Amino acid sequence: MPSPASAASSASAEPRATTPAVSIREIGRGESLKPFIDLSWTFNGGDPQWVPPLRMVFNALLDRDKHPFHAHADVAFFMAERAGKPVGRITAIANHRANEFHGDTTGYFGLFECVDEPAVAAALLDRAGAWLKAKGLTSMQGPFNLSTNDELYSGGVLIDGFDTPPAFMMGHNPRYYGRLMDAAGMTKAKDLVAYWLPHNQPPKRLLEGIERLGRREGWRIRPVNMKRFKEEVGVVMGVYNSAWERNWGFIPMTEAEFDAMAKEFRPVVDPELVLIAETTEGEPIGFMLALPDLNRAIKPLKDGRLFPFGVFKFLWHKRKIKTARLLTLGMKPGYQRSGIGAALYLRCFQQGAANGYENAEASWILEDNGPMRQAMEKIGAYVYKTYRVYERPV
Repeated sequence: MPSPASAASSASAEPRATTPAVSIREIGRGESLKPFIDLSWTFNGGDPQWVPPLRMVFNALLDRDKHPFHAHADVAFFMAERAGKPVGRITAIANHRANEFHGDTTGYFGLFECVDEPAVAAALLDRAGAWLKAKGLTSMQGPFNLSTNDELYSGGVLIDGFDTPPAFMMGHNPRYYGRLMDAAGMTKAKDLVAYWLPHNQPPKRLLEGIERLGRREGWRIRPVNMKRFKEEVGVVMGVYNSAWERNWGFIPMTEAEFDAMAKEFRPVVDPELVLIAETTEGEPIGFMLALPDLNRAIKPLKDGRLFPFGVFKFLWHKRKIKTARLLTLGMKPGYQRSGIGAALYLRCFQQGAANGYENAEASWILEDNGPMRQAMEKIGAYVYKTYRVYERPV
């Protein structure tokens, strides 16, 4: 019988399985971002609930020479690779406009994708943090894709609500991403919630009460005038930048950003679901934007390509959309508790039903936005998805 020592010696001589090292490299300016973009399909393509991003939109957002976001932000793209194979990605974002507005030194990360390995996720987050620290920033928050304004899809990691597909411009990710964030020392900064409105029949008592309130307080609601589209975009931008300035995560949009967003939405907008609240004198004081849930038509485009042939499939499925996404709502300071928010919801609710929409998602809403959440719950909506934004020092 071999001695314990010789047994130990024999065991130590046996080859041990090792995991090849992971390297993190920055994608250089001018280098193709296609491998970076393709990782969306690598990590999500097998999920039946996932909706692919449109490649043309993805490419446009990452174009540092043309997209208006990059005029006030620096972005670095990193890939994690093992034996030459991509196993993760991340962006590091120094949004100078955000820090000027808030007077802080926060950096951001986004477009996170990763294998289910804490060490790889930690390496990606560490590399992004180091890049941000070299820019003079002191903390890191995210994921944002790429900001709360210029979103490929919503910020945060989906932590609840995996059994249904995401609405238009909302995110979806593997279940283990939250665990990777926790293991990397990221902590909760804020939860963003999505409400589901399962019907299209607004309570009659609320409709009557809101109509009386509007007459008494001297405000009215009208749809956007598409014949004066450029002027209307200016009206909405003015309300947006004043309405949201006190909100967590808000960054004022530049005129170029707002124009780019309006140009993107114009071909698909339902004008009767874009509502402007104004005083009887015509002063704009609030607005709401709702869109058809275009993800219902994008989901069949498995490769994310609209052209040359995907557009026909998109248009075919677009005709059948019965779900809307309530994308944003805002009121100027002094009007937040005036009842205008509920009035906008209800008018959109009514018009959506008249236009054939059977249900809707309202997203995203800050977890601590009591007035907005109460307005949703009064009309029968409930939280069905939660997204978590994380943070840590760098």
